[in-house]
Amino acid sequence: MPEKTLDEPVRRFLEILGPGSVITDPVRLRTYECDGLTHHRASPGVVVLPETAEQVAAVVRVCVRHGVPFVARGAGTGLSGGALPRADGVLVVTSRMRRILSVDLPNRRAVVEPGVTNLAITEAVRDLGYYYAPDPSSQQVCSIGGNVAENSGGAHCLKYGFTVNHVLALEVVTPDGDIVELSNTDPGYDLLGAFVGSEGTLGVTTKVTVRLTRAPQAVTTLLAAFDDVEGGGRAVSAIIGGGILPAAIEMMDALAIEAAEAAVACAYPEGAGAVLIVELDGPAPEVAHQFAEVRRICEENGAFELRTAADPAERAAVWKGRKSAFAAVGRISPAYIVQDGVVPRTALPEVLAAIDRISLEHGIRVANVFHAGDGNLHPLVLFDDGEPGTAERAELVSGRILDLCVEHGGSITGEHGVGVDKSRYMTKMFSDEDLATMQLVRCAFDPAGLSNPGKIFPTPRLCGEVPGVRKGAHPLVESGQAEQF
Repeated sequence: MPEKTLDEPVRRFLEILGPGSVITDPVRLRTYECDGLTHHRASPGVVVLPETAEQVAAVVRVCVRHGVPFVARGAGTGLSGGALPRADGVLVVTSRMRRILSVDLPNRRAVVEPGVTNLAITEAVRDLGYYYAPDPSSQQVCSIGGNVAENSGGAHCLKYGFTVNHVLALEVVTPDGDIVELSNTDPGYDLLGAFVGSEGTLGVTTKVTVRLTRAPQAVTTLLAAFDDVEGGGRAVSAIIGGGILPAAIEMMDALAIEAAEAAVACAYPEGAGAVLIVELDGPAPEVAHQFAEVRRICEENGAFELRTAADPAERAAVWKGRKSAFAAVGRISPAYIVQDGVVPRTALPEVLAAIDRISLEHGIRVANVFHAGDGNLHPLVLFDDGEPGTAERAELVSGRILDLCVEHGGSITGEHGVGVDKSRYMTKMFSDEDLATMQLVRCAFDPAGLSNPGKIFPTPRLCGEVPGVRKGAHPLVESGQAEQF
C-alpha cells in the first residue's frame, strides 16, 4: 500500500482557508513543535489557522476523508504535551478565533471563541462588577479553548472550582466534522462534563459559554513567612480544619522563593523556608472575621512575619512571585520539569519530606510550589541538560514524585492533564478494565482514532491509536460488549 501523503489534504485546506492560513514551510512549522512542556517535540505535517467553526469542521472532514490525524492547539501553554502535533497529521490552531461574542450580565454568562485568553474575559466585564473565576498562572496568555481541553484550575479553584464548574455550554466540532452544541441543561448523559478535560480527544472546541462571577465585596491577601514547609503545612490544616474556606491558599518553599526573587524581585521575607499566601474574599464582615482567625492560626504555627495586602496594587505584589514561579526557575537552573500531582491535604508534610529524600538520593534539586488548600503539588524538578545523565535522573525523580502521589491516595494530575507526558502512569491509577471503559467512551466519539491520537492512554485500546503490541481481540470485543473498528 502506498504511503499516505498530505499533498491532497493541503490542497483542500488552501481552498478552504486560503494561503495565509495554511503553513507547510518546515522552518515555520517548528514554531508549533511543542507546548509549554518543551522536552516533548514533534514538527507537525501541516498547520492550519481557521477563523470560524465552519472552517474547523471543513478541515476535520478533509482529515476524516483521507484518514489523517488532527490535533487542536490553543495558545500552546499546556504542560503535559497535550497539544504535541503529529508529523503525519494536521495541527488545528484556534488562536485566530478570539472574539468575545456576547456578554449577558442578567444571566451571568458570556459567549467566547476558543482563542480568547482567560484573563481577557475578566477584563471585558471587570468594570461591570464581574469576573471569570478560574485563573491558571498563565491566564494572561492561555486560551479558553485550552482551558476547556485540560479542565484548567488555578490558585482560586479551592473555593471556586475548575473550568468544568464555569462552562455552561460548548459548540464543538466532532471527530467526524459535525458542529454540535453541548449544554449543562441537556437531559440524559452529561456530555458537556465528558468533553471538558478530554484533552482534545473528543473533538475541537469552537465556542464556549462561560459563567461570570460577581466580584466580591472585599478581598484581603495575607503573606505569612515560616521557617520551614512543615510549619506552613500545619497552618493550612488548621485553617481548613477551623471551617474557613479561603479563595486561595498557596505555598512556596525556599528554592522556589529563591527563583522568584531572581526573576521578579518579589521581596518576600528574608530567610523564609516557606511562604504561605492566603486570600480571603466575600462580604466585608465575614472577610474581617476570617482574616483575624487566619492571622492567629499562622502565628500559632510559627509564622515569623505577616504581611497584609489590602488594595489591588499590594495584592498584585504579593501574587507576583507565585504567579511567576514556573518560569522563574529558569533563573536558577538551565532546564526543569514542571510536575503536577495531587495528594490528600493531610499527607502534604509526609509527601514533601519524601520528595526531599528523593531529591538528595538522586542529586536533583526540587523546588516546591503548590495549591496547599487542595493538595495540588507542582514540584519543579531542576537539572542541567548539558550534563550527561542528569535529564534521565530528573525524569526518574519526576516519576517517583507521581508514584508518591498515587501511593498516598492522590492523583497523577490535578490540572495540567495527562497528554503524552503522563500516559505511562495511567496504569498506576487505573486497571486494564478501567482504561478499556474510558477508551469505549473515546471510541463512541472518535471511532477512527483521528482526534489527538497518542494522548492519555498508555496502550492501544479498541481504536488502536498508539503504536504497540496487542495479541488477539480485545476482551470487550470477544465478549460482545464493544465493536472493533
